[in-house]
Amino acid sequence: MTETPSVLVIGGGSTGCGIARDLAMRGLDVTLVEKGNLTHGTTGRMHGLLHSGGRYAVSDQASAKECIEENRVLRRIASHCVEMTGGLFVQRPEDDDDYFEKKLEGCRECGIPAEVLSAEEAREMEPYLAEDVKRAIRVPDGAVDPFRLCVANAASAIEHGARIETHSEVIDVLVDGGEIVGVEVEHQSGEGPHVHGQPGTTEEIHADYVVNATGAWAGQIGDLAGVDVEVRPSKGVMTIMNVRQVDTVVNRCRPKGDADIVVPHETTCILGTTDEEVENPEDYPEEGWEVDMMIDTLSELVPVLSESRTIRSFWGVRPLYEPPGTGTTDSTDITRDFFLLDHADRDDLPGMSSIVGGKFTTYRMMAEQISDHVCGKLGVDADCRTAEVPLPGSEDFTVLDDYMEEFGIRSPVGRRSTQRLGSRADEVLGGWDGPNPVVCDCEAVTRAEIQDAIDASGTDLNAVRIRTRASMGNCQGAMCCHRMANELSSEYDELVVRDSFDDLYQERWKGERHALWGEQLSQAMLKHMLHATTMNRDGDAAAREGSVDFDAFDAGPDVASGGAGGGPDRAATDGGPDRVGSTSDRRSDGGIEGETDADS
Repeated sequence: MTETPSVLVIGGGSTGCGIARDLAMRGLDVTLVEKGNLTHGTTGRMHGLLHSGGRYAVSDQASAKECIEENRVLRRIASHCVEMTGGLFVQRPEDDDDYFEKKLEGCRECGIPAEVLSAEEAREMEPYLAEDVKRAIRVPDGAVDPFRLCVANAASAIEHGARIETHSEVIDVLVDGGEIVGVEVEHQSGEGPHVHGQPGTTEEIHADYVVNATGAWAGQIGDLAGVDVEVRPSKGVMTIMNVRQVDTVVNRCRPKGDADIVVPHETTCILGTTDEEVENPEDYPEEGWEVDMMIDTLSELVPVLSESRTIRSFWGVRPLYEPPGTGTTDSTDITRDFFLLDHADRDDLPGMSSIVGGKFTTYRMMAEQISDHVCGKLGVDADCRTAEVPLPGSEDFTVLDDYMEEFGIRSPVGRRSTQRLGSRADEVLGGWDGPNPVVCDCEAVTRAEIQDAIDASGTDLNAVRIRTRASMGNCQGAMCCHRMANELSSEYDELVVRDSFDDLYQERWKGERHALWGEQLSQAMLKHMLHATTMNRDGDAAAREGSVDFDAFDAGPDVASGGAGGGPDRAATDGGPDRVGSTSDRRSDGGIEGETDADS
């Protein structure tokens, strides 16, 4: 063992980043590897609910108590990631009175503040609730930004000496003398920030202990190590609306069921969810009827949803786990508790533990418990401090009006920027030397924020997106994808920038495919045509019989009016296929033709 014990964490979701932060703060030598972006898996595909515990107050009171405890911790250490919207459990006329009383009693037994509201009081809070609702229970639910929270944990880990490698897939688990001693990873573009087109490398990373924190993918890592980790992935669909139809988390007050929650999140609302067990966390059907059912059912609670615009839908996979032999057949009955599997005790293979199950709200508690376990294995005596030390951006966080003028940005933009950056606003905005225009109008993201994210993300604009929310607004990148790509142009060559642009555009299109009706269909077509006509992303040759002579046009009015020039056989000069054809597998249509590839 080295002088400073080394730990390798596999998985860059909320739990993995939380573990990396906790162990690094305790003084261990930590490396985290993630095969995609941070939040690539379940963390980046959830409805953003900060649980009060109310949803489990009847069925799983142990989980409910954990939720309200961690709810209070996250409000304290991650203020710039949390919006305390409050929550309502709303009863409709057909919903059971006995269950309503059990929910109220369960909340109080678990220490969850709960107050009964009349129908009139509930509609005063949320005017778009259905007129025939009976009553509601108010609880301290909230909304949390999973991207910002995960990145903040990773940033804190780095500040304490950790190494974070994204786009680095584990391709083998190294076993020596009957003990796990590390992993082999394949870096998609070499070590460090991801750069499109840069050659990949492989690396063996040795460590004194390995933590498998890959959630729904934990079984795949187990297979590489030769052990069984019986995760039962369960998919759920979420649908994003164009505005906030409610400002409070609205839950249906009834036993388990699909389509029972609306979460206000930033400038939108997220509708959730379904619960269906799947075999493979990366290969499962995404059905249009699931989206229809989500909207139809939740419209019983909030009727305006049936008339509102949907901008995208996405599916996530829960990492459910139950001990072997339990025999639960319905995934909705599987506990949401988490389990720590020590493979030395369980499989006679020392050197690795897996953590499975659990909920986003309790990620920090899960990380603390497995960090305690790892320290015990390594003989390290160090206390957890993650419940007391604020995450980067949350130290003494206030939204200050004088930031607006000080940083040269309009006040609404400044307000959004400081809300995202928290206490880092002075560092990011105040430290920016030069013009600071808005790059993403929908989410009011400025150049300074984009460049700050690029510093950490390389050319991965989807990583920039999760750090800033740029391209996540109503237009879904129609007006800003190209602006974001342009921010790379001073450091990277054209083909790298175009590949990065394409990846971002395709990721946006992936979720839009499931919302192509009504006004959103018009919006999607407008987006496609804007990019097709102004950047030739549909690959339509610019020069053809009777078309504009671009060489003559570029040469000036004398030549354009009748002088020598190119003619119809000239190569396209506007970024069409003749210009970028060297990249043989490029999608040049912005996603329409390559629809079947959009889920990969």
